[in-house]
Amino acid sequence: MTAFEDWIGRSQSATDTLEPARSNALKAALAEEGDGKAGDPLPLLHHWLYFWDVRPPSGLGLDGHPAKGGFLPPVPLPRRMWAGGRLTFHKPLLLGARVEKTSTIVAVKEKTGRSGTLVFVTVRHQLDGGDGLAVSEEQDLVYREPAAGAVPATIAAEPDESAWHREVDPDPVLLFRYSALTMNGHRIHYDRPYAIGEEAYPALVVQGPLQATLLMHLAARNLTAPVTGFEFRGQQPAFDGLPLHVCGEPEDGGARLWTQQGEAKSMVATVRTGTPS
Repeated sequence: MTAFEDWIGRSQSATDTLEPARSNALKAALAEEGDGKAGDPLPLLHHWLYFWDVRPPSGLGLDGHPAKGGFLPPVPLPRRMWAGGRLTFHKPLLLGARVEKTSTIVAVKEKTGRSGTLVFVTVRHQLDGGDGLAVSEEQDLVYREPAAGAVPATIAAEPDESAWHREVDPDPVLLFRYSALTMNGHRIHYDRPYAIGEEAYPALVVQGPLQATLLMHLAARNLTAPVTGFEFRGQQPAFDGLPLHVCGEPEDGGARLWTQQGEAKSMVATVRTGTPS
């Protein structure tokens, strides 16, 4: 990985206005009540709806992602996805505010897993709504080799017992709407022939950030103290065609959360309350 050492420390900045319509559109897509207006706090994780990286057709890869190179290192592995992340919420971002995001590559690591070579790229994002740091975040992006065989379909199963539970239908319309709201062109979320024929999935793949957002909303509805930290990690894909169970259990200082379709969990997460760390 010495070829990519020069990418560590690279930084870029972007600005965007947190116009309420985009956040409200996600609430509507998730069948959640209430419209936010300028000056209201931005719902947690809705900052992922902003700072679009819009490229012309010539700037896209076959998978629909922005072509490799530029800010992110051109890792020579064909499959890429968002594996997980860690966030600290220092103060609210407000709808209607002009926000600056500074992104820095902090690590590039190669590992070997059951599916072969994996390369993890960690990017740190810091968001400032005009009065100091509001959100600090680290995203773990993973690059993988082509699938050695078809990914097995998930068998429906009852979720683990939990204090909090919501059942969501991740149908193609919801997946398309979330991809559109986040300007995520990855074809595995809306192009069924590509997802099955090119990336060997059995169906459309539910976006990791969408699952994380559902988990965050579940926690925010059930906790009385403000959420100040969130960590999540994908464990196996979730697909359209089966109910997605969004589950949680309160714990001292926060909660334990997960999504589930079959017997194994698709995503696991924790939230923290109290003083931001």
